[in-house]
Amino acid sequence: MASSCRRPEHSAPPDVVSYSPFYCFCSSRMIEIQTQMSERAVELLNLPEGQPCFLLDVGCGSGLSGDYLSEEGHHWVGVDISTAMLDVALDREVEGDLIVGDMGHGMPFRPGTFDGCISISALQWLCNADKRTHSPPKRLYTFFSTLYSSLSRGSRAVFQLYPENSEQLELITTQAMKAGFSGGMVVDYPNSSKAKKFFLCLFAGVSGVLPKGLGSETSDKTVPNQVQYSGQRCRFKNMKGKSAKKGRDWILEKKERRRRQGREVRDDTKYTGRQRRPHF
Repeated sequence: MASSCRRPEHSAPPDVVSYSPFYCFCSSRMIEIQTQMSERAVELLNLPEGQPCFLLDVGCGSGLSGDYLSEEGHHWVGVDISTAMLDVALDREVEGDLIVGDMGHGMPFRPGTFDGCISISALQWLCNADKRTHSPPKRLYTFFSTLYSSLSRGSRAVFQLYPENSEQLELITTQAMKAGFSGGMVVDYPNSSKAKKFFLCLFAGVSGVLPKGLGSETSDKTVPNQVQYSGQRCRFKNMKGKSAKKGRDWILEKKERRRRQGREVRDDTKYTGRQRRPHF
């Protein structure tokens, strides 16, 4: 579990903390990590292949996760409590629609609006009482119950989060199940202190098989309806800080996705993804 010291949700409310330049202006490393976690969350959604979907991004911030959703051809709506972060998203000209809102007040959408929901590093904020009137269990239940209503039946919601302890995990999952969801926690690389990531994978209306976490030796690929993961994701574990992007395989995969989306893409040649010599 993440240590309680230096946790941002303990220092101030989210709309205050997010005014920090640390959150508004991210480094290239932070952008890369955010993109990787967004990619994993979308993978856990198990969306139909090649079909644009309408997704909700809770705690969208400056729109980094939304950039990945747009790149994959999906339409999205982002909700965040911080107007400062949303102003950054507007300056970046993200493609999604943006709404100012507090997760603890619920999601203000019609029933069955979205095909899925993702949230990166936001859910744990609901476990803190920033005001005397705040009750974390009530705020969590209000959020999950309204989210459940806004999702189409059979869809999923995936939350990447940094739980402080096991009691916090139990509080979150209990309120989610009370609101009608099924599912549970997916832990990637459970034996690693640095690469370990927690994803709460919830099913709306229809129970499904909980996906296995990456890096788990007990993963059973014969289970029906289980999300199948590409072994290429393991490249992040062994790159020692180097980006796996811009390689030939990555470029070919991206071009193929864009072709399926109907976009105009140059033909593949022997020069595609070729490493160029540095110029001095």
